[in-house]
Amino acid sequence: MLRAINIKKDYNDGIRNDLHVLNDITFSLDHGETSAIIGTSGSGKTTLLNILGGLDKPTSGQVLLNNVDVHKLSEKKRCTVRNEHFGFIYQFHHLLPEFTALENVAMPLFIKGGSVEQAKKRAEKVLDDVGLKKRLHHKPSELSGGERQRAAIARALVHQPDCIFADEPTGNLDRKNAEQAIDLIINLNKEYNTSLVIVTHDLKIAERMDTVYTLEDGVLSKV
Repeated sequence: MLRAINIKKDYNDGIRNDLHVLNDITFSLDHGETSAIIGTSGSGKTTLLNILGGLDKPTSGQVLLNNVDVHKLSEKKRCTVRNEHFGFIYQFHHLLPEFTALENVAMPLFIKGGSVEQAKKRAEKVLDDVGLKKRLHHKPSELSGGERQRAAIARALVHQPDCIFADEPTGNLDRKNAEQAIDLIINLNKEYNTSLVIVTHDLKIAERMDTVYTLEDGVLSKV
């Protein structure tokens, strides 16, 4: 479903030689499969995740979604791919403060177009799935940290994407809320039959994935 072939990513600050962050990375993900990427801080995990999700371009290499090279698409088409096929969960929820939980979760559907009422109905269903049925009309400031992250999980799933990309999704939560959040992500991933790529430093979370990779010195290796 998703393949990365010979991905390289270099940065040049104009003073020193190129900084080689990712070197000839090859990665594959089947439909419904879950993968974890672990590594030290600064190893390039987030950079790789952003390239896989079409948010950043590689210096060279391909990212194929159903055999279509995401990075050969125009910016407009790449945005459409992200909106229709990918969902993103981050360490911080990035909910829009002026909108309710319902409106935040429905936002990907609003952007896609179509019936506003259908979008809200769909968002309400997913918020119910993450245990926020009674918090639909609360704004982020009125939600707890765990509730805000659950709303972010719902937003990532509302359009039933092919793949979820999660970047340290429990890193800003206490242990109890972190465990609840990862349980939600895994259970809903199975229920919605999506694939999952998760960047984490938590080995307990990584061990719950189907496959585990380490990223070290720009090289990705399967554990």
